[in-house]
Amino acid sequence: MGNMSRSPKFFFFAQALLAAVFFGASAPFTKLLLGNISPIFLAAFLYLGSGSGIALIKGVQRLLYPSVIQEASLEKADLKWLAGAILAGGVAAPIVLMFSLQNTPASTASLLLNFEGVATTLIALIFFKEAISRPAWFAILTITAASVLLSTDFGSGWGLSLGALGIMAATCLWGLDNNFTRNISGKDPLSIVVWKGLLAGTFSFFLAMLAGEPLPSVLTCLAAMLLGWVSYGLSTFLFIRAMRGLGAARTSALYGTAPLAGVLLSMVIFRELPGFFFLIALLLMLAGAYFLVNEKHGHLHYHPELFHEHRHAHNDAEHLHDSAEVAHSHSHSHPAEQHEHDHMPDIHHRHDHKD
Repeated sequence: MGNMSRSPKFFFFAQALLAAVFFGASAPFTKLLLGNISPIFLAAFLYLGSGSGIALIKGVQRLLYPSVIQEASLEKADLKWLAGAILAGGVAAPIVLMFSLQNTPASTASLLLNFEGVATTLIALIFFKEAISRPAWFAILTITAASVLLSTDFGSGWGLSLGALGIMAATCLWGLDNNFTRNISGKDPLSIVVWKGLLAGTFSFFLAMLAGEPLPSVLTCLAAMLLGWVSYGLSTFLFIRAMRGLGAARTSALYGTAPLAGVLLSMVIFRELPGFFFLIALLLMLAGAYFLVNEKHGHLHYHPELFHEHRHAHNDAEHLHDSAEVAHSHSHSHPAEQHEHDHMPDIHHRHDHKD
């Protein structure tokens, strides 16, 4: 299993940053929709738009390329991780957040929501043994600090309460979601997004109905679903693809730049001028992204014999066997070997780190 070249590494970083842009764009557009739809129904149609929109893409893909298996299918062993991700991130986290926001000052809530990146990193480190170097830690904390500056209203009230602890619990649940999804990131990301979107959206829809919230107009529903398709569906798809090469911690750190995209778009839509904290946050995010992009992690490590399935081509360093060079998926094996090279915690390098 050879070295990750610089080009694929930047490709994974680009996917993570584009995912952040798509998700960050949801904030100003959500603000426009909230006057015409309740929060729970909005969450429902965002998720439903995510799942149904990606399902449409998957259908078109199968229609145009019926004979090419481009991605590995979800298997029975993957269902526990998929179910865990849906329950933690699509069901439990939104419910905990909804109740916690009722008694939490806006500035406190905005600040604590940024804990998701740190929670993802800690869970990846403690429970999934993902390697996180000092430069990566610096980048993660820097981007988180920048996100705090962008999303916190320092002029409003502040206070710690059970609601604040609930918000932190919600971010930990999303951290679990990210790590569970990382374990199946080698499988078809379109299928993962479809299942997560449709099941979470259906749950939120019935929750809104039980709460007696008024059903929004058809036009508002369609607008929310379109936004969900881009900001939730395509964003999550790119997030999963990025985790294949970067792992959960680094991908979540780059995803933490999402508020920057939201602020920039708000400047265009609402004519909001950036303040002093925006400039500081921008510099911090650029510094964090720089450290992640230029991070080097190499040491002598051992690969046991590995048999798995994921999307790959046969002209890269890890998959030099006889077949066409077009990207596709099938079960294949990697022989046991020991070597030293620069690498990320990708799907071929999730080994334990003793040092």
